[in-house]
Amino acid sequence: MKKLFNWGVAVLLTVSLSACNDDFLNKLPETSIGRENFFNTEEDLNLAIYNLYDFPSTGIYTDEAYTLTDNAYSTGNVELKTMMTTSPSSTTITGGWDWGQLRNVNFFLENFRNAQLSDERLAHFEGLARFFRARFYVNKVKRYSDIPWVDVVITTDNEDVLFGDRDPRETVVNNLLADYEFAANHVDIAAPQGAVNRWLVKADYARFLLYEGTYRIYHPELNLQSTAPALLQRAAAVARDIMDNGPFSLYSTGNPMEDYGTLFKSQNLGGNPEIIFARYYEANLLNGDSGEGVFGNYESFPLKDLVQTYLMADGSYYSSQPNYQQNEFVQEFADRDPRLYQTYAYPGWVLVRSGTYAQGAGLYVQQLAKNFSGYHQIKGFYNTTNQDERNNMDVPLYRFAEILLIYAEAKAELGELTQGDLDISINLVRARAGMPGMTLNPAIDPVKAAKFPNVTSAQRAEIYEIRRERRVELAFEGRRHDDLMRWGAGKFLEIEPLGIYFSRLGQHDLTGDGVPDIVLLPASQSIPAERERNSLGVPLAYYRVGTFGQDVSIFLGGPTSGNLLIVENAGTFVEPKYYYRPVPQQQVLLNPNLQQIFDWE
Repeated sequence: MKKLFNWGVAVLLTVSLSACNDDFLNKLPETSIGRENFFNTEEDLNLAIYNLYDFPSTGIYTDEAYTLTDNAYSTGNVELKTMMTTSPSSTTITGGWDWGQLRNVNFFLENFRNAQLSDERLAHFEGLARFFRARFYVNKVKRYSDIPWVDVVITTDNEDVLFGDRDPRETVVNNLLADYEFAANHVDIAAPQGAVNRWLVKADYARFLLYEGTYRIYHPELNLQSTAPALLQRAAAVARDIMDNGPFSLYSTGNPMEDYGTLFKSQNLGGNPEIIFARYYEANLLNGDSGEGVFGNYESFPLKDLVQTYLMADGSYYSSQPNYQQNEFVQEFADRDPRLYQTYAYPGWVLVRSGTYAQGAGLYVQQLAKNFSGYHQIKGFYNTTNQDERNNMDVPLYRFAEILLIYAEAKAELGELTQGDLDISINLVRARAGMPGMTLNPAIDPVKAAKFPNVTSAQRAEIYEIRRERRVELAFEGRRHDDLMRWGAGKFLEIEPLGIYFSRLGQHDLTGDGVPDIVLLPASQSIPAERERNSLGVPLAYYRVGTFGQDVSIFLGGPTSGNLLIVENAGTFVEPKYYYRPVPQQQVLLNPNLQQIFDWE
């Protein structure tokens, strides 16, 4: 059995402590209970800290569809997709203005010194609380930019805070960086598996430093470009500290066709040298399971644009292949970066956990449907019928690979990247995947250059390839949306999301065995009552193709050929407005000092 640090149970204990009282009608306010009967021992402090844990879980595997990216799409209700296709305002965009976590953190910071502990132990607990306050404000800065900074527990007497204005982004960021810095210097280096330690603090710190440093470069509306280098230098320094002094290395058994994918279908990540922090699960104690929706054909699914990002196995650009955009499914998976086959279902892959997938278990054949891409995701999909195995899968949230990518990107943005830097960062990641290493001054991929015209660093060629590596290595781990936003690449989301390409109507092989699996028919033709069988004796799947508005099985880009189409209109990304969200109108009515910014009304 795994050693499981179950902070989920600890949270329940904390809630029960605050709510326990025989006479609920005469129950003391929660704050009174905490001050008089809590915060007295180290156990009390630990329970209160566990109540602040706010880490994601298996949701990372579909996050890039539900936040909207060029990696994945969703047929469900996605805030940014709705914004881009309607006329949003502060009366329709109302989520995100929540402050409960901050109040809990500040309440802890006002009371934790009641415990009779050494200064060192108290500093550890202060660091933990300030770490969670920094995380809280990171999310608020990403959403609103300028946001009130509050470091006290608000009461009715705090009118200056209750009716205060938004603090400038730079002020808020400086404050949260001070929280990170304190935590990075005082939180314990060691902690039980699944608990916050100093290495996690530093990883989260480096992640945000890179985010904020690059955000300021590519968002001139902030007028903070001159402050970006200091943040990037700090990002590189914190990442290098983890690289040089942390106990981490990339997980590898020397099998590039499996090692990467193993990280996302492991029943025990404890002791894995790459894992800085994970969610740990134990079947029948704390069940995991990412769910069948990860695979696809529910709401979320991967896109063609990501498929085209992976390099060829020899390190050359996929876009350098003749007529690469017209490659059909089997062709586009030939001789590619091994991580592609550990992320997407590929020709010849075998489905075990069929669930709601109508094609059933066995050799994978796409189940096509309107508004879906035809691609399916296997990264984070637990392809087993054993429920205990699925419930036992751990979820990697912070990996050493990301630290290497942070270091390389920060150095390239500063124009300071050397071949030595590449060899201790990007090239380690590529080597694990069996891919050729990267060198300085790589040939510029015109596709990348066209996508990122706002890159002005002297090492822009290197930046393009580092961004490619980051996209491939971290695909479907919930990082892509933040990357697009910080790079000022919101316009990418206006590009029509596409699925697999079909060169013609008629029969198609989707498994790579040379035997047809499906038949595409024109909209004018009916699917036959008796379906033809292929040479293996398997009935062919039939689909009528057409365009939006027609009663067909799937939407195709042209009358006889094209990509599977997902939406008729992806919408408009208004810059810089849609990089931010409005303060909900109800909050402005309560506090008129909360003025809208970036053209929000």
